[in-house]
Amino acid sequence: MPEILTHLLVDGSNVVQAWPDTRALARRDREAAKALLLRRVAVLHDFSAWRVTVVFDGRGEELRVEAVGDSQNFACVHTPAGATADDIIEQLVGRADEPASCLVATADQAERATVEAAGAVWCDPEELAKRIEAADTRQARAVARGNAETERGWRRGGAGR
Repeated sequence: MPEILTHLLVDGSNVVQAWPDTRALARRDREAAKALLLRRVAVLHDFSAWRVTVVFDGRGEELRVEAVGDSQNFACVHTPAGATADDIIEQLVGRADEPASCLVATADQAERATVEAAGAVWCDPEELAKRIEAADTRQARAVARGNAETERGWRRGGAGR
């Protein structure tokens, strides 16, 4: 049965702390670690055509939602003080027309149980990294095929025929 996943929800701080390189970077520069996480999951948005929401625990008074790049389907969310990333992720899963279309990435086992009970699919940070790597590989192959086709077209006297 093929997976039909359209909305990746990432517990940002949890995944940053789970991956050794982002954890080390976060010790020196928390914002750089967040940016690295966003760059990594971008391939799932850009190439796999998933909606992506990365949620971080915030400290402000209001929920802050920032579009990543020019897309309305890729967002970085910071919770208000008093709310957690888990709270927002649970709300998003609960409001989804098809909760089974949500993939929640976190190492938090309590959050796993909650989102699975709501009908979402769960993956740990290691599985998320594997999905990113697989999408990176597919994207690189697609680019290589496109480049080869363009080169063949140029050799025949016109671009990309």
